[in-house]
Amino acid sequence: MPHFTVVPVKDQAPSCYDSLEGINWVDYRDTGQEAPDHHDTVSSDGAGIHKEDSPFLNSSDSASKKNDFYDKNLALFEEELDIRPKVSSLLSRLVNYTNITQGAKEHEEEESAQASRRKTPKSPNMGTLMGVYLPCLQNIFGVILFLRLTWIVGMAGIIQSLLIVLMCCSCTMLTAISMSAIATNGVVPAGGAYFMISRSLGPEFGGAVGLCFYLGTTFASAMYILGAIEIFLKYLVPQAAIFHATDPGSSDSAMLNNMRVYGSLCLSLMAVVVFVGVKYVNKLASLFLACVIISIVSIYAGALKSISHPPEFPICMLGNRTLVRDSFDVCAKTVIKGNITEPSQLWEHFCLPGNMSTAQCDDYFIQNNVTEIQGIPGLSSGIIKENMWSDYMQKGEILEKVGLSSVDAHGSVETFFMYVSADIATSFTLLVGIFFPSATGIMAGSNRSGDLKDAQKSIPVGTILAIATTSLVYFSSVVLFGSCIEGVVLRDKFGDAVRKNLVVGTLSWPSPWVIVIGSFFSTVGAGLQSLTGAPRLLQAIAKDNIIPFLRVFGHGKSNGEPTWALLLTGLIAELGILIASLDMVAPILSMFFLMCYLFVNLACAVQTLLRTPNWRPRFRYYHWALSFLGMSMCLALMFISSWYYAIVAMVIAGMIYKYIEYQGAEKEWGDGIRGLSLSAARYALLRLEVGPPHTKNWRPQLLVLLKLDEDLHVKYPRLLTFASQLKAGKGLTIVGSVIQGNFLDGYGELQAAEQAVKNMMEIERVKGFCQVVVSSKVREGIVHLIQSCGLGGMQHNTVVMGWPYGWRQSEDPRAWKTFINTVRCTTAAHLALMVPKNVSFYPSNHERFTDGNIDVWWIVHDGGMLMLLPFLLKQHKVWRKCNLRIFTVAQMDDNSIQMKKDLATFLYQLRIEAEVEVVEMDDSDISAYTYERTLMMEQRSQMLRQMRLSSAERQREVSMFLLHFQAQLVKDRHSLVRMGSIYSDEEEEIVDIPAEKVHMTWTREKCEAEKKIRRKAPENFRELMSLKPDQSNVRRMHTAVKLNEVIVNKSHDARLVLLNMPGPPRNNDGDENYMEFLEVLTEGLERVLLVRGGGREVITIYS
Repeated sequence: MPHFTVVPVKDQAPSCYDSLEGINWVDYRDTGQEAPDHHDTVSSDGAGIHKEDSPFLNSSDSASKKNDFYDKNLALFEEELDIRPKVSSLLSRLVNYTNITQGAKEHEEEESAQASRRKTPKSPNMGTLMGVYLPCLQNIFGVILFLRLTWIVGMAGIIQSLLIVLMCCSCTMLTAISMSAIATNGVVPAGGAYFMISRSLGPEFGGAVGLCFYLGTTFASAMYILGAIEIFLKYLVPQAAIFHATDPGSSDSAMLNNMRVYGSLCLSLMAVVVFVGVKYVNKLASLFLACVIISIVSIYAGALKSISHPPEFPICMLGNRTLVRDSFDVCAKTVIKGNITEPSQLWEHFCLPGNMSTAQCDDYFIQNNVTEIQGIPGLSSGIIKENMWSDYMQKGEILEKVGLSSVDAHGSVETFFMYVSADIATSFTLLVGIFFPSATGIMAGSNRSGDLKDAQKSIPVGTILAIATTSLVYFSSVVLFGSCIEGVVLRDKFGDAVRKNLVVGTLSWPSPWVIVIGSFFSTVGAGLQSLTGAPRLLQAIAKDNIIPFLRVFGHGKSNGEPTWALLLTGLIAELGILIASLDMVAPILSMFFLMCYLFVNLACAVQTLLRTPNWRPRFRYYHWALSFLGMSMCLALMFISSWYYAIVAMVIAGMIYKYIEYQGAEKEWGDGIRGLSLSAARYALLRLEVGPPHTKNWRPQLLVLLKLDEDLHVKYPRLLTFASQLKAGKGLTIVGSVIQGNFLDGYGELQAAEQAVKNMMEIERVKGFCQVVVSSKVREGIVHLIQSCGLGGMQHNTVVMGWPYGWRQSEDPRAWKTFINTVRCTTAAHLALMVPKNVSFYPSNHERFTDGNIDVWWIVHDGGMLMLLPFLLKQHKVWRKCNLRIFTVAQMDDNSIQMKKDLATFLYQLRIEAEVEVVEMDDSDISAYTYERTLMMEQRSQMLRQMRLSSAERQREVSMFLLHFQAQLVKDRHSLVRMGSIYSDEEEEIVDIPAEKVHMTWTREKCEAEKKIRRKAPENFRELMSLKPDQSNVRRMHTAVKLNEVIVNKSHDARLVLLNMPGPPRNNDGDENYMEFLEVLTEGLERVLLVRGGGREVITIYS
């Protein structure tokens, strides 16, 4: 027996379908897996014999159909003219245009490193009283109670004041209920409200509202400082004023300047105290709380004492006008000194110097008497009846007491400073904004959850009890002030009528100084608390890293103190100090706190309605309706107190939200907004399931089939560029790719491929979804993508795939067979198809076409895709300045003039601006060039078919030989190499044999068979030379050549040419000829988009 030496040689020929654009095929199969079936072929079921129902037009008569089918110039489309009629046929039946058919892995980040650095007690042991109740009382009671509540009662009256208190306290109570539910649904670390909102509503809402809460807390510190300075300059040490009024009318501006100077000094001193050590602030907290409680108790004691012994604070009245008491000593026009009647100090203020009989006095002073009334009549005086109703005033209006006799006379301007007047215009809405800060501070307990023995119990109980207590104090204080104090004194904001005493101090017992000193220290303490908490809140936001420009404020001293955040807080608080008016700062921080409370209620409502599995709060007394009511009240209070401040606060929050959305770090906190999005998406998808979209709503929902190279890089990124230009961010885009191999072994590669595709989508600005599948055969993977991509009504209706470049130069038919199979699948699925040819020449998103044309060659009507696509492309900046030209083909028996008019009318009805041209094609004879080209095409097909047959026989011989070495090959798992090809009908695994010599014994029969094959080769060559082309192929080639000549003649310089894509032959034997026809049809064109409709109308003339 002869011995043959067989040395396997690796095929060095380039694979033609490596350049197939638009589909991914990367082989990640394990080398030891089972070989695929070698006899798998393209199935002709389904797409090959699929018969579409015509959705466009009624069937024409058989004569016209016969002419359509067998026209020489349209032979390329003849098999589809029953469902895709000629344009001339369409236009002739649609002159009136009335027959158109209408048609997530990251969990919540634990701040373990931060927690380890933070000094915490060994075991939390604070109860409800010390841990929640008293801190909330200290934060809720503040400057408004002592400085403005009496004035609010005087202006609004008891009834409206009770309504104001009820609105504000109800809002905070409902917010506390929602906050208790959120706080008891897990541990709330530092950050309080920010943490609750961000983890419930996501980083965008959390960051926006967190910053609003921070700004509110910062402005609160400014408000408390301004309150303390007002007490200091008005009631404690008035002599400390630096600026003094040069005339009576400039006293307000002098006071504001004093407030600015002392407020800035106080802010600096407090910032130094906070910087040196927070522990000193915490140690003084008990003292400040004691001051608040003592002051409130003194108010109640004074009210009870006023029943029998009301304090002596006489009010001097001129007529019914209230006089500023510190400008004179005796409330009378004259005084008697040694039996001599002399003018009093009051007289000297209203009259010019001179004899009493000849003196020139103010008319109002002369005609009205001076009387003295009791400023604090007492609880049993019945003054409550007079104070029941509102008495709002305009700026500069003099305080008058209803019921006192008065002669209306013109008074002198020079004496205006002697009367007590309103410094600002008042209204119900203004008073709401001023009072609301006195109801804030309900988050103090939730911020201390780490120090509580039982936070799940203490936070709800302590917070709700604190709000109930403060609400009771406010309600009772309103009633007591209205029952004990004269109305003009209540409306006197700064106590000018009671010798510059603090109005609430006049009611207190044993002395007004108890209230003055107590309120001063309580406001200083509240300012320190705010100045301590605000930087830590900003630090918590900065450390979450959701707002890039705030990262620097996450750093601080070695002990964790937020130095940079404290500096920023001081600067922002200084802005509030420079406003210098407590009444103007209060509504600002009301906006920020109301917005924070609004989102706390929203967070609770969203979590409750979504029934999130993790939503299991221990606090059971909540309901989504209460949360929505609280949210509505917050929104109403924002616009009631100051609609323009409300809009500014919302704009600030909205800008922060959008900034975080576009620039912030990606966070997955399991927030409720994500669950809300899922619920909304589910609802929308179910709605979309009702039926297919109407023609007016149809837009291309793309499935882009991409190809990756062996390094998982997108081979043709311009496909994504084209998709982004066509979609302009609208509609659905799914980018699909196929990896050949075993899913169990290739999951890691699948994830890497998905990430590569997503990165390229981000670069090309494609907003959509990525879908990569692993399949044993790439052709089957493509079919799976076409069938299963999308969900419910959000499914693709258009497939975008690339052209199989180099298919002519390859002996392997797998590239173009997979391409044609995909075309058949899209047709079977009633999907539209777009094939960008020469896509590497397509423009990038950074290019601009300043001129040029987009040419549409409308040969057959397939739903209007050719009209819609250029309109969509022109919406993008790349194609916007291109002109649209529409060409259609007329035969010899067509009226081309009428066709042009009809087409122009049709485009006018479609609201599409385009130039119209009808190209006439004569019935010329088939040229020799066409005949020769068809002959060469069929000879090449026959030759490649014979070469594949002989190659298959040799392959079977090698396969038999390989069976002897199967055991050795299994041991060497690296002996199988990845195929260089992509789309294989057989999808074989090529085996790389070790390079050593292998001996094999051949039989005589095998040698004879090999010689017989070699002798048969010349006979096959002679058959090729005598081959005659098929007449149907000749007619199709004639159509392709003629159309190509016309298109190149008219559109050789066009920026883009859109062309009807003929369907593949129903007989699979002509697949290779079909590819040749398409090549001939598009020769000489730089950018071509082959378009194939999906079987339905996509554009309509109706509104």
